[in-house]
Amino acid sequence: MPAKAKSVLMWLVVIFLVYAVATNPDRAAEVVRSLWDLVFGALSGFAQFFSYLAS
Repeated sequence: MPAKAKSVLMWLVVIFLVYAVATNPDRAAEVVRSLWDLVFGALSGFAQFFSYLAS
């Protein structure tokens, strides 16, 4: 992907995120909380898996 296209795409994503937070901060917080729970759950699963391997 050309550097210019990547830069434009990143700016569009940032502008959309700012718009989403500004128009509905409660929903944005809920989405971030859900994503954090998903990431934390996945990392906990990996930790448990490797713990079982080490045992």
